[in-house]
Amino acid sequence: MSRWTLPPDRIPSAWFNVVPHLPEPVDPPLHPGTREPVGPADLAPLFPAELIGQEVSTAPWVDVPGEVLDILRLWRPTPLVRAERLERALGTPARIYFKDESVSPAGSHKPNTAVPQAYYNAREGIRRLTTETGAGQWGTALAFACAQFDLELQVYMVRASYEQKPYRRVAMQTWGASVVPSPVDEPGHPGSLGAAISDAVRDCVGREDTHYALGSVLNHVLLHQTVIGLEAKEQLELAGERLPDVVIAPCGGGSNLGGIAFPFVPDAGVRLVAVEPLSCPTLTRGTFEYDFGDVAGLTPLMPMYTLGHDFVPPPIHAGGLRYHGDSPLVSALVKAGRMEAVAYPQGKVFEAAVQFARTEGKIAAPEAGHGIRAAIDEALAAKETGEEKVILLNYCGHGFLDLSAYDDHLHGRLPDEQG
Repeated sequence: MSRWTLPPDRIPSAWFNVVPHLPEPVDPPLHPGTREPVGPADLAPLFPAELIGQEVSTAPWVDVPGEVLDILRLWRPTPLVRAERLERALGTPARIYFKDESVSPAGSHKPNTAVPQAYYNAREGIRRLTTETGAGQWGTALAFACAQFDLELQVYMVRASYEQKPYRRVAMQTWGASVVPSPVDEPGHPGSLGAAISDAVRDCVGREDTHYALGSVLNHVLLHQTVIGLEAKEQLELAGERLPDVVIAPCGGGSNLGGIAFPFVPDAGVRLVAVEPLSCPTLTRGTFEYDFGDVAGLTPLMPMYTLGHDFVPPPIHAGGLRYHGDSPLVSALVKAGRMEAVAYPQGKVFEAAVQFARTEGKIAAPEAGHGIRAAIDEALAAKETGEEKVILLNYCGHGFLDLSAYDDHLHGRLPDEQG
């Protein structure tokens, strides 16, 4: 058997909070005007009270509301699959398992947080949300979630992705969202997630009926994603494994990485690996400092690895990995040495993604391809040493709406941005 599923009643009923397990406490975000620690009142124009509470919570577990579980059960628990055909092709003694988050309605891990965010906003009487999106994974997930709670959604999509991935826009519009390219006031600009955040926050703060929703970086977002790692732990036991030797996931802002890796932080022998693009190497080449989450300096300053909030990355196909900063929680783990980071050029990423497609049959989103590249390299290293390593990978989304990227790769048109 190479596939392990759990029944719907085994979906985690509480999220795992990594904060009590950090090597040292994370410094608080700072107000962009006063540079003083941000308080709940500062965040109230952007987020509902429940999410603000989760942002600062030190409780080890946070209960998942029943209404949220009802929607998550449309696709969760997601399967854990052993990549036996890939293992054979590599000739490795390693065992590679991937958590298949591509089975969600939006095709990625993003609805795991989109649904609770929409729920908490609707419960507080908010009728409209604004957000940004890079490749469109987050925008499609939030559009799906808003449709479940009858919320309006305005999406600011990074212009390079808006032009590269028109079907992401169509998916968002099908679920009822409005989508515009960002930055809205610079039509010739390729855009960045930082600029799109500025557009979305500007839109939000002027309206009483509107809140802002973010798909990565913040503590509450990564908290919601921990259903991935919690399910994977139980499924690995079903597969006869005690613990993985290494947990791998791509990292842009940190949501899918945190989702699969955080439940393993207390397990000291498990290596945790973040994988990023060489063209936007935040963890591997950035500096750890306080920085804004957006270009215009409207958001709080966060302690994180950053390339600078005005950094504009090349328009690589992995749009979800083009963020200039990283989750403070992920950054704290990397800084403390509990988590590693590696970076790859996109040519090597697509080579790995094509090998995965031809062995396992799944066409990965470019973001997911980064994790696949690192998993293959770990498996090849195990081949050299003869070690029966257990590798756990987060397969965070499918690439059916990213086929233009594969077309460029297959026909030699892919610029291999080296950063």
